[in-house]
Amino acid sequence: QVQLVESGGGLVQTGGSLRLSCVASGRTFSRSVMGWFRQAPGKGREFVSAISWSGGTTFYADSVQGRFTISRDNAKNTGYLQMNSLNPEDTAVYYCAARPVGQKVVLLSIAEYDAWGQGTQVTVSS
Repeated sequence: QVQLVESGGGLVQTGGSLRLSCVASGRTFSRSVMGWFRQAPGKGREFVSAISWSGGTTFYADSVQGRFTISRDNAKNTGYLQMNSLNPEDTAVYYCAARPVGQKVVLLSIAEYDAWGQGTQVTVSS
């Protein structure tokens, strides 16, 4: 099992940027697919972005396409989510997730991941 710890959340004004980090330990991170999800107050957890084990394939939710960038540095066992042009609708707790490489290059659903971080709060003020 891999352990995940997110950081980088905080309070930012509309139009601002944040970069989230997800540090992995335990299972070999470089052989894991990784994703980011978020959960806003009173709502369910939703998919944000995913990246293949090599970093060569990425996928984004329509709501963040063009504003967020997912990446990873396997040498550092760390994944990232660069968030630009933030707006109040992006306010949520952000979670990273991982799963060993399998048949799918990227994973888009909550049920497909077997390891989760504790989350980091992102608040965007208007």
